[in-house]
Amino acid sequence: MSIEIVSAGDVRLERLSRGQNARFPSTAEERASRIALCDTTEDVAEALERFVNAGLRPTVRSGGHCYEDFVDNNPGGAIIDLSLLAGTAPLPNGPKYRLGAGTRLGQAYPDLYKRDLVTIPGGTCPPVGAGGHISGGGYGLLSRLHGITPDWVTAVDVVTVDHAGKAKILRADRQQNADLLKACRGAGGGNFGIITNFYFDTLPKAPTEVLRGSVNFRWDGMTEERFARIVYLFSNYWDTRGKDPETWGLFSIFNLSHRSSGHLGMSVTFTNPDGTVRDTTVVEEFLAMFDECKPIAELSVHPAMAEHHPEPSQSGTNLCLAKHTLNKMAWIDSHGRSSGSNGPVMDRRHKYKSAFMRKSFSPEELRCFYKHLNRKIDGIDLSGTTVLADSFGGAVNRQQMLDETSCPQRDSVMKLQFIATWTDPAQDEGQIRWMRDFYTELYSASEKGKKYAGTPFWSDQYEGCYINYPDAEMLQYPFWPQLYYGTGELYPFLQSVKHRYDPNNIFHHSMSIRT
Repeated sequence: MSIEIVSAGDVRLERLSRGQNARFPSTAEERASRIALCDTTEDVAEALERFVNAGLRPTVRSGGHCYEDFVDNNPGGAIIDLSLLAGTAPLPNGPKYRLGAGTRLGQAYPDLYKRDLVTIPGGTCPPVGAGGHISGGGYGLLSRLHGITPDWVTAVDVVTVDHAGKAKILRADRQQNADLLKACRGAGGGNFGIITNFYFDTLPKAPTEVLRGSVNFRWDGMTEERFARIVYLFSNYWDTRGKDPETWGLFSIFNLSHRSSGHLGMSVTFTNPDGTVRDTTVVEEFLAMFDECKPIAELSVHPAMAEHHPEPSQSGTNLCLAKHTLNKMAWIDSHGRSSGSNGPVMDRRHKYKSAFMRKSFSPEELRCFYKHLNRKIDGIDLSGTTVLADSFGGAVNRQQMLDETSCPQRDSVMKLQFIATWTDPAQDEGQIRWMRDFYTELYSASEKGKKYAGTPFWSDQYEGCYINYPDAEMLQYPFWPQLYYGTGELYPFLQSVKHRYDPNNIFHHSMSIRT
């Protein structure tokens, strides 16, 4: 056993009590009183039982990227930090592949590549920890080709707490605790127990090479009609041609940033289903769609030499190339070697919202986008506000995964992430107001009726919200669980799992599963 407890008087407490979002803890009084740093699953069980018996609320951190206050706002409580419980080495007599919950994505990709030329279809932000990412439905550049990461999970180690307050280490797989396994494959962290290891019987082979690039459109001279045409072309591709399996190796993120940022940026990553780029027809076809936009705003494609990080301030450079250029590189170079350099900036404050889209943008939605991306609020710097429109679908939409995972969104072609990033606490109200007004107006006309207005409630157009981009403002709606978990039997199932494995509601936050 090697538990390290950081508490009052330890110079590390101030730093370790904060995660990626500088909004939390909101005050010193909201800070946890101690942090447990654990090396093993047994350490986690010991620390958890000790805290529970002392009457301290435990919260859990793998990478520190919780978008809301579920972890860091824990007044007088205890954070169990899994960042040292990392690595990809398989355990004796266990499944072939393993990720410790504290493994950062920037470590996972090169390690898996070196061990067995495999990968996970996970996210693009290197510092994110596997624990929260995978348990909440993590996705990334290869998801259209291989599905989301929970689709590949075949077992987990979970530390739970029974009626008597005793910590128990459970293995959940298809033979034992199968209901817990399903819940841990997408329902989000902080609900049932503490996941310490993810296991995979198989993993997709890593591509041997990829093409990467980006496209920029300057806001200068951009009219509403021109904006609508560009964004429609992007969204309509995923709703039509993007459904063909030969295109599933193409992944693109359109950074629909505020006019004050200067430009709109689109990243493109491509590999064929065989893991090569010998045939570039698909990506060339996609880029050719925007040829008509060259007179509108200069189109440029350039090599993207570092990982995409979902921060509006880190969008691409404003190059002015006359023709398309793409950079071909090996997967380990494009998705692994540079991954360890970018850690979270601790003074940045964030707010997020999300939506899944089953269809391309409508004219009404495009008008709303243009309006709010051009909106000004006196005294508020909106240059760090954006909506990331991610391509989705492909292998993600395999309907059989509805039965195996707790990720219900299996019919979408895009996933949207609304982001506001700033540093001055005095700007909190204005930044959040910009996003709230935009989001509420965008979804003001619900196909399901007035009751659901202001939300992307499930309909022919939308598939609700993404639990890995939690938004506590959704709690104002009594149907918020359905936004994240669908309108079928998934949420009642998750409630039954919660009741069975966490009978005392030890693991709770404002958006956790209700019993």
